[in-house]
Amino acid sequence: MPAAPPFRTEVTEILDVLGATPEREAVVHRGRPTTAGELRDLTHRLARAMRARGIDRHHTVTLLTGNLPEAIAARYAANLIGCRVNQLYTQLPAETQAVMVRDVETHALIVDPRHADRAAEIIGRAPVGTVLVLGPGTVGTDLLALAAAQPADPFPSRARPQDVRTIRHSGGTTGHSKGICITYGQHRPFGPDLPGDPQNPPRLLVCTTIAHAAGQMSDKALRAGGSVVLLDGFDAGAVLAAIEQERITDVFLMPPLLYQLLDHPQCAHTDTSSLRRLTYGGCQASPARLTDAIRRFGPVLVQLYGQHEAGIISVLDAEDHDPGRPQRLRSVGRIAPGYRVAIRDESGRDLPAGARGEVCVSSDSLMSGYWKQPELTATVLKDGWLHTGDVGYLDDEGYLHIVDRLKDLINTGGGHVYTSEVEDLLNSHPQVRQSAVFGVPDANQVERIHAVVVPVPGARLVPDDLRSLVRTRRGPLHEPAHLTFAPTLPLTDAGKPDKKLLREQAATR
Repeated sequence: MPAAPPFRTEVTEILDVLGATPEREAVVHRGRPTTAGELRDLTHRLARAMRARGIDRHHTVTLLTGNLPEAIAARYAANLIGCRVNQLYTQLPAETQAVMVRDVETHALIVDPRHADRAAEIIGRAPVGTVLVLGPGTVGTDLLALAAAQPADPFPSRARPQDVRTIRHSGGTTGHSKGICITYGQHRPFGPDLPGDPQNPPRLLVCTTIAHAAGQMSDKALRAGGSVVLLDGFDAGAVLAAIEQERITDVFLMPPLLYQLLDHPQCAHTDTSSLRRLTYGGCQASPARLTDAIRRFGPVLVQLYGQHEAGIISVLDAEDHDPGRPQRLRSVGRIAPGYRVAIRDESGRDLPAGARGEVCVSSDSLMSGYWKQPELTATVLKDGWLHTGDVGYLDDEGYLHIVDRLKDLINTGGGHVYTSEVEDLLNSHPQVRQSAVFGVPDANQVERIHAVVVPVPGARLVPDDLRSLVRTRRGPLHEPAHLTFAPTLPLTDAGKPDKKLLREQAATR
């Protein structure tokens, strides 16, 4: 019987691709290119430097970085060693970050020099044995200097299929954060593969944090022989300029950021003809705004629906983005290969097409569990099925529709209200750019519907007009009890509307 082939991680495969054409441009940051060979060599040097500092397989390495080429290499180096990698969102409060650092039993904290002050706050609350900095800094040891003294010979991967590869925290916008564990042996494709055509390789623009989906998109682009252009953060004008100047083929955005792109005064004057895929996901999207995006950018939109616990569950392909079929734009697409989806009621009974219930998912890509929370894991992973906490239904054509989170479902006392239905109605008003709807208990602990609306500049909206729109189209049960206007919605680090903050603000008022 032939011996099984040696285990190869995704990072090993990416490094092989980088080594095949070492002279080509792989990453660009602030106009500074890093070649494929330089990124590969830096990864191997970093792995050797980290091992020399005592970092080993089964240790947790936490990254606190912005969008840097060195941060990508540091994550790859930790993966080669076989570490658990945890990446922090930089905009979270120091206290929350410290809780996460402590929760995953961080052995080493790797820091962007620009976040050295925040790192000092974190380790003051959650002491860490090893602090390494991607350059000179005011805390820790310069990891790049240590790496420069190491050889660039290939560092053999120490990871094993059953080892935990990543611990991603989830739940920061709705409740207590949970550490989601994914192993090295799991294959979790982040949506459809990017074409690996050497004559026309993908060129990805990263304008959101690499601690979220943009990091996974970067892996896909590099694995396909493409390149990555890193921006330090999202600015609609800078994104439009980069698409034109860098001839970007791929970009990932949360829907609120897509709307900002559409609303920027330079959008109509920017050459975006190089775009092949504008991928979006992470929260509900407005069919009206998607129609605007299709008319502006062409047939390049692709929607991904998934969770950290499950991976990408469904995909709405470019050909499904048809402005003439708005109901299709309200869906999150067809179920992805390797996944099964069932819609179930509270008793666990499968529901027929069109019936609303909890979205349950079965796949080899499901998380192994929540970090050291077996009881919580058992509540969502049952008999090989993940209970997502999302409310949705499957239509007669097999398209999945998400109507709410179970936690966001508003119980008004007179019935249940799905926030997405109210948001879709508000967003359909020609003078509304965006909205967020959520429930807040009143003094009697009865949930009241709150809406925060972002109007089109110069709009002359009054709350009663929008309440009337909802009341007329959906009935008084769905009418917001409180409706306020705001110039923008607060967003999380990942680019989602921060409903947790909005609830806190509304409760204070």
